[in-house]
Amino acid sequence: MSEKQANTRQTHGGHGGPGGPGGGNMMMMGEKPKAFKVTFRRLLAYLKPRRNTLIAVFVAAILSTIFMIAGPKIMGIAITELFEGAYAKFTGVPGAEIDFTRIGQILSLLAGLYVISSLFNYVQQYLMSGVAQKTVYDLREDVNKKLERLPLKYYDGRSNGETLSRVTNDIDLIGSTLQQSVTSFITSIVTIVGILIMMLSISPLLTVISLVSLPLTIFAIRPILKRSQQYFSDQQRHLGRLNGHVEEMYTGHAVVKAFGREETAVREFDDVNEELYDAGRKAQFISGIIMPMTMFIGNISYVLISVVGGILVTQRSISIGDIQAFITYTRQFTQPITQTANIANIVQSTVAAAERVFELLDEEEEVKDVTTYQLERAEGNVTFRHVDFGYGDDLLIQDMNLDVLTGQTVAIVGPTGAGKTTLINLLMRFYELNGGEILIDGKDSRKMSRQDLRHTFGMVLQDTWLFNGTIRDNIAYGKTGATETEIVNAAKTAHADAFIRTLPDGYDTVLNEEANNISQGQKQLLTIARAVLANPPIMILDEATSSVDTRTEILIQQAMKRLMNGRTSFVIAHRLSTIKDADLIVVMDQGRVIEQGTHESLLEAGGFYEELYNSQFAEKEVV
Repeated sequence: MSEKQANTRQTHGGHGGPGGPGGGNMMMMGEKPKAFKVTFRRLLAYLKPRRNTLIAVFVAAILSTIFMIAGPKIMGIAITELFEGAYAKFTGVPGAEIDFTRIGQILSLLAGLYVISSLFNYVQQYLMSGVAQKTVYDLREDVNKKLERLPLKYYDGRSNGETLSRVTNDIDLIGSTLQQSVTSFITSIVTIVGILIMMLSISPLLTVISLVSLPLTIFAIRPILKRSQQYFSDQQRHLGRLNGHVEEMYTGHAVVKAFGREETAVREFDDVNEELYDAGRKAQFISGIIMPMTMFIGNISYVLISVVGGILVTQRSISIGDIQAFITYTRQFTQPITQTANIANIVQSTVAAAERVFELLDEEEEVKDVTTYQLERAEGNVTFRHVDFGYGDDLLIQDMNLDVLTGQTVAIVGPTGAGKTTLINLLMRFYELNGGEILIDGKDSRKMSRQDLRHTFGMVLQDTWLFNGTIRDNIAYGKTGATETEIVNAAKTAHADAFIRTLPDGYDTVLNEEANNISQGQKQLLTIARAVLANPPIMILDEATSSVDTRTEILIQQAMKRLMNGRTSFVIAHRLSTIKDADLIVVMDQGRVIEQGTHESLLEAGGFYEELYNSQFAEKEVV
């Protein structure tokens, strides 16, 4: 999740809470790609912007392979020259000598060809590395932008580890395949064609014997490729599950230890890890059969060629250098076939990974903004008019009507599951309404940009969010271009300046990723300072002082009163004693507003609020 999104959850917006669909269950993927060809073509589309570079890679691969293929033939000429000279001298031919000058020239030519081949190989690898990294860069950019456009319900319905697995593991697999396999595939194809031409030029008969192994190899490995595809897909799926489990157990390790659930967590890890091991073992074993099987078939062909070639040499139908070159070509011919088969296997797993990434890219996005109204700085009037909403088919909120005037402090109370957090999520437009409308200063919030809407709100939650960086940067996150004076004044207003200055590095103190090098209460003070710096016209407070001590709570409440002065404020209250002075108390139950009024008028009415209020104090008396 990007810093912008996280800020939306903490400073300018809220999390969906327990009401969201899915409850963290990760999306289970199919056992194999649902549409291999469609996914493969879509992956190739990312290479189109670099087609010219790919052509250069292809040309370099062809030239490198051609110069390499010519090597055995030239080596055969040298061997023939050496053999014929030695044979003539051995048989007593007058004046017969080995022409070492000629052999030296041939070997020099051979060395030159290999050097040129290596240079072209370097060029192809260099260009392809750029193509692969730029393609993966574009893919990551698309995924990151997609994550920005996904609604909150997507994150509520999936574990962070599952999403991270798609963004990291699956994309990395695509990158490594592009880097290593594309050039290998091109080289293999050119090598197969080039060697076939050279073999035909030496001996069509031996070429036919060599080619007999090709259909046998294809026939043998085809069912293996189909089987391995399923296991590689399973491997990626189980890897995503394992990442999700590890991420959850790591971030919640304190809760795991507090409830003594270490053994359960380890057992769940072992179960998923065992499934990953089993899928990986099967995938590697099945794919590993390809190499020895092709080598076995190739060795049979090699033996036949050696026998027939030896007979042809004795009959002087072919030179000894040519038979040596042909045997070398035969050994080289099976290698690119095997390599191509392995690449096909890698492509199967890569397409499975690509499909997972594309499924993320195809997720339903937030409804696009229809910017009819330009919201500069809202006055703070908020109206809920016949609002209906539900996470599924059943409506949680039905026909809600609420009018909040500029500068009013509205307290929202009710039992767990009443819809308090859901109401805030709708106000921030994290979820779309099923019916009705929410008006800001008389303007439909769906007809203004989300950015304008969410900049209108400042939010402080029970669950704090701070990113890895300095305390100064975390506070400054509330306002672009904030000055040092503004940051310090915001910290003073939130009563955070005092504890910040006691730290060794003060405002330059770096918070780690979990921000656990400061206390929970101190983290809450920093998020409050961030909201103070944002200076929004409307504030949302979700029991913001619940994590601080009594003395600090009093100071924060005083600061909040100054902060809320002249602003519209929504306060989700769990302790009813903290909202006695609210201008309006909205009592919710089962998604409906059942009572509205001031603290005194609701107590006099003797309804649900009075029962809720008295139950809290009765509990305190019992304690």
